[in-house]
Amino acid sequence: MGPEDRELLRSLLVDERLLTLGLVAGGEPLAGLLPFAVADDFSALYVQASQLARHSRGLTPGARFSAVVHRPDGPGADPLQIPRAILEGVVDPLGSEHPQREPATRAFVGRFPSAAMTLALPDFSLYRLEIEAGRLVAGFGSASRLSTADFRDLAGE
Repeated sequence: MGPEDRELLRSLLVDERLLTLGLVAGGEPLAGLLPFAVADDFSALYVQASQLARHSRGLTPGARFSAVVHRPDGPGADPLQIPRAILEGVVDPLGSEHPQREPATRAFVGRFPSAAMTLALPDFSLYRLEIEAGRLVAGFGSASRLSTADFRDLAGE
């Protein structure tokens, strides 16, 4: 991955605030739109979800996920040119005793201060979406595969 693509990926993960999350639960596909924060080492994304949301049924330990983070669409924009990252990996629920709970809470509340209130509610939980692979689409005809090494490189910059 070249420097321009690395900067685009970093920008998508740091500047954008919502992702579309795809999961499977009970054999049924589920999708949700969730706010996210990125882990300090760029190895994972942290999301918060209510147990009342349908997609929460798919946020189980070891479950596979797919997520899309993209620049906003707008009038006059060519949808085929909108930069996006498609990410794949494994779900890790962050219970109160999980070693990643504190850094996840710090990152998530740091990005979304109002989450401090919702995280105190019993039906809201934090999840770590461990990134294993992905694809970066910089625009029409410009796509590249992403590996865990690409995300580790972001942390070193």
